[in-house]
Amino acid sequence: MADRFNEPLEARDRKLRKLRGKRDSDRIGQISEGIARFTGTPQFLVYLSVFVAIWLAWNTWGPEHLRFDSAALGFTALTLMLSLQASYSAPLILLAQNRQDNRDKVANEQDRQRAERNLADTEYLTREIAGLRMTLGDMATRDFVRSELRDMIEELDRERSDRLDEREERIAQLQAEIEQLRANHPESAHSDKSHND
Repeated sequence: MADRFNEPLEARDRKLRKLRGKRDSDRIGQISEGIARFTGTPQFLVYLSVFVAIWLAWNTWGPEHLRFDSAALGFTALTLMLSLQASYSAPLILLAQNRQDNRDKVANEQDRQRAERNLADTEYLTREIAGLRMTLGDMATRDFVRSELRDMIEELDRERSDRLDEREERIAQLQAEIEQLRANHPESAHSDKSHND
């Protein structure tokens, strides 16, 4: 409220007039659009045709002293009224078209922005899907893991069988050495046998 007192009175009046003018022009535009829409309907053509027919009938066959437009002069008043109606209809239609053009521009701009957002969203999703595909390409599949496990088991089996073979060879060598030692020292082998008994 205090801000309003800081502003000069003329500036406030200008703002109010501008707002009122904007509201008034918008209201006039709405009214003109309503009239333009109505003049483009079959209902308006029927009403206008009925009006012209009644006008012509009244001024042709009505009581002589109550006729207000002369048929001898070519219904001048009717012609002037229809010309006046046409002269007002054309600007009203143009005004309505201008307002519609403005709405179309706003709608087109919103559609363009929506299309840009959709395109950006689509590009983002495409990049995400490509990243997921690359990640999944690097991930091991079930068949790959099974084949790797099979290879590891086969390698462990080979190593175990190689170790068993080496152990058996070593045992055989040790037994051969023991036999050779016994053969070289029969008395120690005999004393060992008696000592054990």
